[in-house]
Amino acid sequence: MQRRKFGREFKIEAVRLIRERGVSVAQAARDLDVHETMLHRWVRQAAADPQHAFPGQGQMKPEQIEIDRLRKEVARLKAERDILKKGRRILCEGRDMKFAFIAKHRAVWPVAWMCAALGVSRSGFHAWLTRQPSRRTRDDEAILSKAHASFVASDRTYGARRVWRDVLAQGVSCGLHRIERIMRENALRARPRRRGLPKDEGERAAASPNLLERRFAADAPNRKWIADFTYIWTAEGWLYVAAVIDLFSRRVVGWSMQASMTAQLVTDALVMAIWRRGKPDALLHHSDQGSQYTSEAFQRQMTEHGVTCSMSRSGNVWDNAAMASFFSSLKTERTARRTYRTRDEARADVFDYIERFYNLARRHSTLGYLSPVEFENRTQLA
Repeated sequence: MQRRKFGREFKIEAVRLIRERGVSVAQAARDLDVHETMLHRWVRQAAADPQHAFPGQGQMKPEQIEIDRLRKEVARLKAERDILKKGRRILCEGRDMKFAFIAKHRAVWPVAWMCAALGVSRSGFHAWLTRQPSRRTRDDEAILSKAHASFVASDRTYGARRVWRDVLAQGVSCGLHRIERIMRENALRARPRRRGLPKDEGERAAASPNLLERRFAADAPNRKWIADFTYIWTAEGWLYVAAVIDLFSRRVVGWSMQASMTAQLVTDALVMAIWRRGKPDALLHHSDQGSQYTSEAFQRQMTEHGVTCSMSRSGNVWDNAAMASFFSSLKTERTARRTYRTRDEARADVFDYIERFYNLARRHSTLGYLSPVEFENRTQLA
């Protein structure tokens, strides 16, 4: 049986029948075909609030209206808080970025609330939804594809300048600031270096004179070499990596990796460099004053090949800053974020970085953003 419904006007007249005309509740119930309990309730409601009794059919009491308004306002404020928390990174971005955020989250929050929170219009958003991408937007998408490929190929180590050079090399004409914007909008962020170089602490005596004197440039190959070694942690223990770099092209011309920090480590790197580059003529070799470089075995190799020895001042890493920069790049761009189970695993990864990425492909800022191999090839052809 369908439940009977009574309007506000009906209820008011039923109450007046009882209260003003003197009809008993029992008689009114029989006459109106309404249960006595319901009539008693209507009388109590009318007595409690004569003006706002029976708020049905869309009408509400003032306090109910206020409660409902406050409830809706609280819900909206919570939504705006969540919208701003989720979209805080795009608050300073352009309208397209904000519209894209709104389109992505339409199923979570009402469009009107998101537009108000982000300071854009609903009409603008709906126009954006149906509008064809502009030519600049399409060009940005094409550039993003190439920039992303360059960024990934560098093992996510390239910043905007090197990515820009890669994009230009593919025949795309665009500015550096455009690449910076596209990379920023798409969260393509290169890993920052973990630390800077130590401070220069002044003059110190050296076992051999500092003939390089921080002149980290050479006008021809095999004129100035710099050398040093570093260490990489593995589950089997330390792996020591020695390297020799030609300052003409910043190419790693010799390297050695061993489990122990001995004179043989740096000697092997020097021998590889000489073997790969040929017997040097008027070559200056610069290193620090470590016991490996001052050892009899290493110095004998230097003398036999007619190499002039130069050494940094004691405790002054700035005298060999170019070498420190290479090892910083090696660790920041490759080894620092990896865990090696064995020395062989680390050795293979360092080899890959030096021979397949750093020498062959990595763009070097001091070489006009050419790789060391490309710089040498262009110089030989010139």
